[in-house]
Amino acid sequence: MASREFLKILQSARLGDVSAQQNLASAYLTGAFKTPIQPANSLIWLEKSYLSITNQVANNSSAEATKLLGLDALSPEMLGILKQISLVPLGLTFNSPAFSFGWESFWKLAKADIDVSNAAQWQLAELLLDPSKKVLQGELAEWLLKQESDLDISALQKTAKEFLLQLAESETPFTNLAKELLIKLQPKDEALSSLWSAWLSEKNEGALVQAAELGMTIAKLTLGLRLAQLNEVGSDTKDSIGVSGVKSNASLKKAAYWLGLAAKDGDRDAWFALGEIYRRPQFSGYNASESDRCFDRAADLGHPVAQFRRGANLWRKREKVEERVRGLQASYWIWQAHQQGVPEAKELLSKVLENVASPKNNDWFELATYAEKALNHHAEHQLDEEWILLCHRLIVANQFNLSKAELLLCEVGQLQHEHCVVVDIRHELPKILPRLIQIDTTQQRRSLLAAGKVFASSDADLEGNLRQRRYRFDRVTEWLASTFGQNQVVA
Repeated sequence: MASREFLKILQSARLGDVSAQQNLASAYLTGAFKTPIQPANSLIWLEKSYLSITNQVANNSSAEATKLLGLDALSPEMLGILKQISLVPLGLTFNSPAFSFGWESFWKLAKADIDVSNAAQWQLAELLLDPSKKVLQGELAEWLLKQESDLDISALQKTAKEFLLQLAESETPFTNLAKELLIKLQPKDEALSSLWSAWLSEKNEGALVQAAELGMTIAKLTLGLRLAQLNEVGSDTKDSIGVSGVKSNASLKKAAYWLGLAAKDGDRDAWFALGEIYRRPQFSGYNASESDRCFDRAADLGHPVAQFRRGANLWRKREKVEERVRGLQASYWIWQAHQQGVPEAKELLSKVLENVASPKNNDWFELATYAEKALNHHAEHQLDEEWILLCHRLIVANQFNLSKAELLLCEVGQLQHEHCVVVDIRHELPKILPRLIQIDTTQQRRSLLAAGKVFASSDADLEGNLRQRRYRFDRVTEWLASTFGQNQVVA
């Protein structure tokens, strides 16, 4: 059943209130006021709002109206409508009464130089090019014929491909989506499949080259690796090998070309291989900086050896790297490599991160156990908020074997990073160096999560200064020991 707010907006929209029409369109688009999400209805009300504004402008000034309709200049009201239109999933409105308006609006937006152009370009590109939407594209082609349009579906797809390439090469919220769709659009016909099969089964070099030339990413990578001899030492292609058995510069140039194409498709192995080539002395394009850039890109894409290499480099240069806590960046990349099973990463990680002993052997274990009991019976003991915060500090301190100063002064909400805990109390005690402690167990993560939630909802100044925290620590620990220690003895 429609809510009262929705019915109010609907009534105003029917009376021609432009703002209400836009609010109604938004409700149909987002589900506000418990409204069923209906993109077609949203587009219908946006069309009404758009026509109302253009009619108002036309009555005021025909010249100004022409500008607005041509998107050369935009009033705030018109810009608001265009932004809403760009959010409507156009494909879901096909066959609705307002689709024609939406179709024309999206093409105007896509070709205009305004901040919603990217959204319109992406929707049109996806609608016209996505292989999973072949049925809809066929229906759209028939619809265009009925409209007696000057442009057919193939011409529009060509323009949409240009939009897609622009989005892939720029930095927008749709860049990654555009790149993924471009990968989907790579040739996958029977001829390409047969060429790849010929290479796999017969090691047909000609078939491999043809597949690479037709745009197959794995073929580009394989050809590049083969030319560089990074995966096949002792290849039969002796014409490209120097007298010493090392690949010649000409062969490495060809390898770099094909690997560069595969890297542009987002292949992490191609980026790593490029890093290797740029480090080879016999390569005329030798460039250590470019090699590091390629290795870093491979690491970003998840290549385990590249991640270890990046972490090891950062650890060696930790004195020169500017960061809040020395070694934090290095530890992250080494940990990532360790997660993917790189053998060398485990040893180096132990040098970068502390691996604390079992919580049962830590100094705070007994008090932390009492603190957990106190929190579990919070309603019974009616603990003050400051006492609750200190109980969480005791639990976290036990899990990570913190010192008393670290327990009292650490910023609990800022402790956790993805792979480790950063204990830094230099804001109060400048001479105490930060510590990086590895997160090993589920219990450690749970203690951090529970403490983080409590501290996030509390006042930052609630705990007071160091003197006040020490005083509270003595009172709370004494109470915990007397309350739960005695119970434990009786039990």
